[in-house]
Amino acid sequence: MMTTSTASGKIILFGEHAVVYGRPAIAVPVTQVRATATVTDAPAGSGCTLVAQDLGEAVRLADAGADHPLALVLRLALDAAGIAREPDWRVVLTSDIPIASGLGSGAAISAALVRAALTHAGQPAPPETVSRLVYRSEELFHGTPSGIDNTVIAYERPVWFVKGQPPESFAVGQPFTLAIADSGIPSPTKESVGDVRRAWEADPAGYEAIFSRIADVVHGARRAIRDGNLAAIGALMNVNQQRLEALGVSSAELEKLIEAARGAGALGAKLSGGGRGGNVIALVDEQNAAAVQAALLAAGAKRVILTQVGTAAIR
Repeated sequence: MMTTSTASGKIILFGEHAVVYGRPAIAVPVTQVRATATVTDAPAGSGCTLVAQDLGEAVRLADAGADHPLALVLRLALDAAGIAREPDWRVVLTSDIPIASGLGSGAAISAALVRAALTHAGQPAPPETVSRLVYRSEELFHGTPSGIDNTVIAYERPVWFVKGQPPESFAVGQPFTLAIADSGIPSPTKESVGDVRRAWEADPAGYEAIFSRIADVVHGARRAIRDGNLAAIGALMNVNQQRLEALGVSSAELEKLIEAARGAGALGAKLSGGGRGGNVIALVDEQNAAAVQAALLAAGAKRVILTQVGTAAIR
């Protein structure tokens, strides 16, 4: 018997940096790139083998240490399925989600693994269970995860997130398409977050005001997404970008990509994540998607992913 399950990537749409200071953020699934887990029955007595195909790694579950991230996820899934003894399985993991790019590659691999393991064991794998187990694995491995990655990836719906509160998934009034452009520049999130922290310490009132203006944008974006108002979503992306520039986390290279996208007809564009490098996202429609994609590549993007938000089916 063979069971295959997948999970999408994710990206921050609105509210990065301000979310660190108690303001809301919105993340959305990136369904064009996915992680896949395939579980097949192995010969009796052979035990369970985990194969990370993209990394060229294979490890027996019995030999994997407590700190092995994939083994940790699988053990949590087996425990949830009520399987006390190691099963005779071969588990193969693959992914086309770029690693360390802000697209949630680690949480996606974990979600796909949980889904496949539970399903192969004959157990249900509803989004709430997948989200809980992936969060638990990240908690054990990373310490204090935000909860945003596991939620948006498990439900494959936009997520409203406020630090210290349970993330909420919410509906999309009208599907929309994003062009996600990889600048090819590493995004030093720790560095940019640290720089914002130092600037906030030097001028707390000024930076709190910027964070509050970003929060206003995020609240407006949630309403626009719910109502299917694409023009408003795009306009709010542009305003969010202005606020991020005021925080000092943009760069000339990112702004070149943003201007290229807008010039090619994007309804809005902004950086996503820590800034300084990493990704730029642009809101496109059927008429201008190809032109925006071409413009981003011409402006220096290393890769452009087109993904639709609001139509994903969890698999």
